This record gives sequence, structure tokens and C-alpha cells, in this order.
Amino acid sequence: MESDPNGDEKVPSDEPQGLTSTFPGQLRNVTDARLVADDYLCELARTSPPGAAEHWDDILLVVTELAANTVQYAPGPFELRIRPTFDGVHVTLRDSSTTPPAPRRVDPAHGAGGIGWHLLHALCHQVSVVVRPDGKDVHAFLPW
Repeated sequence: MESDPNGDEKVPSDEPQGLTSTFPGQLRNVTDARLVADDYLCELARTSPPGAAEHWDDILLVVTELAANTVQYAPGPFELRIRPTFDGVHVTLRDSSTTPPAPRRVDPAHGAGGIGWHLLHALCHQVSVVVRPDGKDVHAFLPW
């Protein structure tokens, strides 16, 4: 058994530590981000299966929404990070816009969108935004 610098024993784990992927910010990268997330969840499920089948789908939907909004509103590259937490999965999407997302009125009659931010809040335990000088990080915590 290994020890960390403090002398505490570390328990070896086969669980994946996390995923970090960078994309150029093109429309096709929305699908690319979803596929990378799905591959990561396959790996995670080998050692830690989801508590319910819909958790997997919810995470993929959140990744898709975040990536689509990034491509639409924050031109340029974006970074997707996913990691397991003690009670779920933490998804972070880093983009180049310093404008935080805001809820908009959903207007299906005019196809103007507006449902994504509401959807994120409905699916996630917690959603937060950290604005940086060169962009922002959107953090979403979901059950697994």
C-alpha cells in the first residue's frame, strides 16, 4: 500500500480520476463533447455504476446544453471537465465569454430557445458560474 506525503495510507482505486478535453468551439464540437463525455461515463460505470439509468442521460444532456450554448454565445475554444464526486459527477465547462448565463423566458411559439438554463437547474443538484478575466467556468453537480 502506498503512502501520501503525510504518511497516510492511500487506497488504490480503479475509478477514473477525471476527464479534461479541449475543443476548438465549432458546431460539430457539441457532438464531440457529448461523445467524449459518454466514453468517460462508460469508463466510470465499470467501477461505479450509476444509481439510476437516467443519471447517465441527464449528464449527457447537461454536457450537450453547455457545449451548445458555448458554441452559440462564447465563440472560441472551450474546455470540458468531468470528475466523480463523493455523491455524483461534477461537470465544468470553461469558455471565453465573461457574460454569465441568465434565465430567459421560454417562448416555444417563436423558437427562441431559453429552456437550457432552466433545464440545467432542474437536472443538477447545484449550478454555479465563476467568471474569470478571460472567460467563465460553469459548474454543474449531478447525481450518479
